[in-house]
Amino acid sequence: QVQLVESGGGLVQAGGSLRLSCAASGRTFSSYSMGWFRQAPGKEREFVAAIRWSGDSTYYADSVKDRFTISRDNAKNTVYLQMNSLKPEDTAVYYCATTLSYGSRRSRDFGSWGQGTQVTVSS
Repeated sequence: QVQLVESGGGLVQAGGSLRLSCAASGRTFSSYSMGWFRQAPGKEREFVAAIRWSGDSTYYADSVKDRFTISRDNAKNTVYLQMNSLKPEDTAVYYCATTLSYGSRRSRDFGSWGQGTQVTVSS
């Protein structure tokens, strides 16, 4: 099992940027593809972005494409989500998660989850 801890959330004005980090424990981190999801109040958890275990391939939700960038540093056991041009509708709790099903956008295909970090975008 991999334990995940997200950080980097906060309050930002619309148009601003934040970088989220997800630190993983365990020696198997580099074996997993990783994803970011988010959940706004009263809404279902939704897929945001994912990156292959090797770091050489990524995919995104249409709502964040060209604004968000996922990356990873396997030497540091960390995955990142750079969020630019933030909008109020990006407000949510953001979670990172592991998966062995690269290409999936379904939360049920992701195994270990972090506790989440709050991102709030003011208008």
